[in-house]
Amino acid sequence: MKRLIWIGCLSYFLIGLAHVVLGSVLPVLLEHYGREYSQGGTLIFTQFAGFLAGVLVSPILNRRFGKRGGLLIAISLLCAAELTYMLLPPWGLLYPIALCAGFGFGMIEAVIGTIIIAAIKDKTAVAMSRLEVFFGVGAMIMPLIASGLITQGWWRFSFLVISLFALVTFLFWSKSSFGEIDAALKAKTSAAGADSAGTSSGKKPFPYQGKSFGILLMFILFFFLYVGTEMSLANFMPAILIEKIGMKEAGAALSVTCFWIAMSVGRIFAGTVAERIHYRVYVLVSCIVTLGLLAVFPFTSNIWSSFAVILLLGLFMSGIFSITLVFASKLLAGSEESTPSILIAAGGVGGAILPLFTGWSMDHLHANQTSWLLALFTLFMVLLSFAAFRIERRQLQYNGRQEVSG
Repeated sequence: MKRLIWIGCLSYFLIGLAHVVLGSVLPVLLEHYGREYSQGGTLIFTQFAGFLAGVLVSPILNRRFGKRGGLLIAISLLCAAELTYMLLPPWGLLYPIALCAGFGFGMIEAVIGTIIIAAIKDKTAVAMSRLEVFFGVGAMIMPLIASGLITQGWWRFSFLVISLFALVTFLFWSKSSFGEIDAALKAKTSAAGADSAGTSSGKKPFPYQGKSFGILLMFILFFFLYVGTEMSLANFMPAILIEKIGMKEAGAALSVTCFWIAMSVGRIFAGTVAERIHYRVYVLVSCIVTLGLLAVFPFTSNIWSSFAVILLLGLFMSGIFSITLVFASKLLAGSEESTPSILIAAGGVGGAILPLFTGWSMDHLHANQTSWLLALFTLFMVLLSFAAFRIERRQLQYNGRQEVSG
């Protein structure tokens, strides 16, 4: 089990690198091709459309090739896409490349998240937080590497770094043994076989009925907003700082590194804190503080105050994704195999669509107005997390009354 978690951590590290590389080099990439930020937003949209496709198609590939085989396909595709990015092909070819890259890391994230949540029953939040720490480390290191390469004029080799890590990850997944989990990772089933197995065991083909479906929709919207906001910050933060306070490109790229440093530090403790104060409390408080920080950000006027807000944003946003993923899976008990993939897919949609609005805002509005737009997204997250808080509390009160009457 430990080997599975650590190789999962390596995979999440790779995903972290891949998630932010476009944002890290976006200003110089657009300058190289003579494009505007709205077109950069379209490129990011395309990559996250691929992410969504990877999440949704992963069950099909898993049935045909097994989870391990599906992961190897996804990692190979990511590796090839990043190598092609490095060659700086004509602008029009970047869109299918972005689609392939997004498909690769989308499938990796969906499969590993589902495996961990289904396999680890105790301290699930701690295990997911550990994976998210490595995601944050990857997202933190990539802008730092990109900044150094931009300074030297070698920014295109940022994509090569990801390809090399993808190759290492591929080797680990292809050569490692995980004991009793190996059979589940290699298992191949036909769609018909999966359907008949579900019917014979008495399980419903769609596990969300009645109130559960409403709760699922609520979390789908939450993940749509959260991932969209996080990706907008990660991809457009350097551009916001360049316009807002006149930072240079290489220095502005470091803002993403600071954001992910704080993310990584926060995720070290997020799982333990969430287990102690309850998932619902952790998620609600994190969203409220994030809203406050995004509301303050437009009023910052120098590098130090801006970076202070960015660090605090990373710290308080650090556990929202992983803890809410576990929170939703526990609240929707009995659907742990499907809930993570659905919510990660919803996040992929948000990560694709909301940066389009952010890119449009950067082209047509001021940087501070873009910050207010992100604060508006977070306001809706606060409302949804408060609703989830109330739902779980009522569930616990109802279960307590049932135990007393029983």
